[in-house]
Amino acid sequence: MRVRRLAAWTALPLAVTLGLAACGSGGDGGSGGSGSSAVSIQIAEPKHLVPTNTTETSGAQVLTGLFSPLVDYDAQNKPYEVAAQSVTSSDNKVWTIKLKDGFTFHNGEKVTSEDYINAWNYGAYAPNGQDSNYFFEKIAGYTDLQGKAPKAKEMSGLKKVDDLTFTVTLSDPYIDFKTVLGYTAFYPMPDAAFSAPGVLKDSYEQAPIGQGPFKMKGTWQHDSKIDVERYDAYPGEKPKVKNIEFRIYQQLTAAYADVLADNLDVLPTIPSESLSTAPSDLGDRYKTSPMSSFQFLAFPTFDKDYSNPDVRKAISMAIDREEITKSVFKDSQQPARSFVSPVLPGYRENTAGKAGEFNPTEAKKLYQAAGGPSKIVISYNGDGGHKDWVDATVNQLKANLGVDAVGSAEPKFADLLTKVEKKQPVGMFRMAWVMDYPTMEDYLGPLYTTNGSSNYYGYSNPDFDRLVKEGSAAKTQDEAIAKYQQAEDILAKDMPVIPLRFGENVFGTSSKVKNVQMDLFQRVNLVKIEAAS
Repeated sequence: MRVRRLAAWTALPLAVTLGLAACGSGGDGGSGGSGSSAVSIQIAEPKHLVPTNTTETSGAQVLTGLFSPLVDYDAQNKPYEVAAQSVTSSDNKVWTIKLKDGFTFHNGEKVTSEDYINAWNYGAYAPNGQDSNYFFEKIAGYTDLQGKAPKAKEMSGLKKVDDLTFTVTLSDPYIDFKTVLGYTAFYPMPDAAFSAPGVLKDSYEQAPIGQGPFKMKGTWQHDSKIDVERYDAYPGEKPKVKNIEFRIYQQLTAAYADVLADNLDVLPTIPSESLSTAPSDLGDRYKTSPMSSFQFLAFPTFDKDYSNPDVRKAISMAIDREEITKSVFKDSQQPARSFVSPVLPGYRENTAGKAGEFNPTEAKKLYQAAGGPSKIVISYNGDGGHKDWVDATVNQLKANLGVDAVGSAEPKFADLLTKVEKKQPVGMFRMAWVMDYPTMEDYLGPLYTTNGSSNYYGYSNPDFDRLVKEGSAAKTQDEAIAKYQQAEDILAKDMPVIPLRFGENVFGTSSKVKNVQMDLFQRVNLVKIEAAS
């Protein structure tokens, strides 16, 4: 299942221009009085704002305000109920979900079990082309909804028991199913979202109706902003602020300038060029916290230039991770030589083995012997602050492999994803992952299984697929981790991507807000943030 949380931003090489405003509203984005205040949070232009179609961090950040999940995660990464009253199973195959009473959608509709069933069936129905389709594959009947002419429009594994209860029967036991339910794809959608059964209104995405602590204020202003306001009928924990402006920036440099000038309240990522000075620039407005991000370079494995694993390993060995992490990221990130984040149980250091070690001499020998291409292109989204580290990587490849190499920027992350989905020639491409839910499976299944929802590189290995499947079906967490680790070992042999860095939240705030918390998913906690008095 995928993240779905492909991350658009990284720490950005910055040429700060103080006072340079982005597309936001300038000086009135800060917070005002308590309880009725507005705060502004920087995001990139989302690709989508439909729960079953949102697989990147900016869109997910907005949806966390508009929707309330069935479960969330405590400090030990264990799921606890939020919109769900209970999630139970005696065999990890048939799950019963009871909803809390009292939740309503922002249009006044009462939330029922059918709203979950309808939304999930919509997401799983292949002709709808939802990016999170893959998240439903473990539910019985999912395969009947796949292909150009599916056999069915509803999954047989979803059954309504009563207005607040439904059951989910999986095709096979899945030990982490309750944990998965915290993911964006499992939000409900109201009747008002559909023009007919199974047909989503075109207008829904421009003003999504959720059942969370905030509701839309107007419609999505593309490439500009998304305004939301507190939903007073929300039965859960009440937000401390009344309005939030998700301000969309084309360049992170402008966002950094705005937070320095107190014109933006939360900048979730500090530009890398300013990392060395940001602590003094921002003082106590400079913040750090743990997160789950994983930066990597992906290969189009379907391209003959990169189809040989030895070519991929040689490129990995030609990259000096420590040098880039220190010079570009000022040690705010950690060099990565594994495919699973250190925040999770089951993490092991350097699972990439020799392919993860910087060895330019052996890299060049291996690259030439394997017949690597004479020119390497690294594509990245130009709105995400990736230019400096991509340029540094390109220079290392030139020097260490003796090839021509160049970075190529796409205007937006969505543009890059669209191109790689269509298998257009973009060369190697920059990607990043922020976990969807806290299990090893989330770093393996969506990104590398043959039908993984974020497998943009066309990687396929039947043994890898089998081991991930066996891990999911394990009876205990220890058994699951053992299988997942065996699957990760296969990635080290095939190297469909190059692990580069594990991240942490390094963010800045204005002087007008307090209690800004960011989670392992690189999201601001919209309920906790407060206006400074």
